[in-house]
Amino acid sequence: MKHVDIYQTVTNTIIEAIENGIEGKCELPWHGMSALPFNAKTQNPYNGINIPQLWACQMIGGHSKGVWATYRQWAELGAQVKKGSKGVSVVFWKQYEQEADNENDEANIRMFARYSTVFNIDQVEGYTLPALDFEPAEIKPNELADSLINATGIKIVHIHPSAYYDMVQDKINMPCPESFKGSKDGSVSDNYYSVLLHETIHATGHKSRLDRINLSKFGSPDYAFEELVAELGSAMCCAITGIETTVREDHSKYIKNWLHALKGDKKFIFAASSHAQKAVDYLYSFQEKQKEAA
Repeated sequence: MKHVDIYQTVTNTIIEAIENGIEGKCELPWHGMSALPFNAKTQNPYNGINIPQLWACQMIGGHSKGVWATYRQWAELGAQVKKGSKGVSVVFWKQYEQEADNENDEANIRMFARYSTVFNIDQVEGYTLPALDFEPAEIKPNELADSLINATGIKIVHIHPSAYYDMVQDKINMPCPESFKGSKDGSVSDNYYSVLLHETIHATGHKSRLDRINLSKFGSPDYAFEELVAELGSAMCCAITGIETTVREDHSKYIKNWLHALKGDKKFIFAASSHAQKAVDYLYSFQEKQKEAA
């Protein structure tokens, strides 16, 4: 099934929003952990190149949560890193003041990179995340979206309070539906399906499907590009299934953030849009097969 007009409308709307200077952070649409990888000890999110690096390691390693800390920090929290666990290098910048060579010169501020090895919460024993306290929400089923997703046979579980596609086990994890919340960009149900469709688009990249994602190339640019594909695909699916009547700001903000990792080059949107269209067509191909078999 083709939805060429919708594909183009979604892409054009997002490009227009970015060109008009849309700003702000994406709001996490469920009660749970930060959408960004964060440090268990400081509770601060990681930034810069560390974000795609840790996200990529989380997906490849099958880690269920984006919670990280150094060996020493885990020990300070009363936890023990499991023997044989392999850490991930993260970079942070320190500054120091270089004294002036003579009294007429000004002191210079110099930056230098420091590296540290962090381990995921799945790699430690003796630490439990604090329980969440929220009013349970109710998701209103969307038959078109459910049919689109269920026809693929992609496994979906609701085990951990975070959303991700586990490429190793080829399954999608979603926060429990009751933990989702409404936002200025959508209702509780809209937000749930938008996130689920985002992860479903990721799953189409598996080697057994469209073979779009190459694990050996999981560096910053490749991961950023895949996120563009997933978010554009999610926006297209939301428009087709009636989850959203207009492309919401969150899609544009999310895509703009990932464009920064790709040096802001707009050509990547068009390339990602092409892959997103193929992914959406792939999802709809299952429904076409069901109609033919009926």
